Amino acid sequence: EVQLQASGGGLVQAGGSLRLSCAVSGFTFDDYAIGWFRQAPGKEREAVSCIGSSKELSTYYADSVKGRFTVSSDNAKNTVYLQMNSLKPEDTAVYYCAADWPGCGSTWFVVRAYDFWGQGTQVTVSS
Repeated sequence: EVQLQASGGGLVQAGGSLRLSCAVSGFTFDDYAIGWFRQAPGKEREAVSCIGSSKELSTYYADSVKGRFTVSSDNAKNTVYLQMNSLKPEDTAVYYCAADWPGCGSTWFVVRAYDFWGQGTQVTVSS
């Protein structure tokens, strides 16, 4: 059974930090890219970041989070992390992780490009 388990969300003040985790099981971790998306109330789901498979070795970020968020992976734990620093109230959303075969590529920001999705984790940034 394919599972992507996102965790690590919470309530933080503006300027603070959180680290989200996405634990993956049920498919070959090394073959898939993992993307992070977020969805705020009343808004469409938007791409935040993507980290490529072991064959791609690349990372991508939305302009709105560049310099503040860092995506990384621990292949031994089949887990991808999203370190979020200097958080802003506009970062408030439900954050999702998703898997894309064979990699991030030119469609890393496209929701329908992803094959598997996890449940979300709520991130709330207070001003």
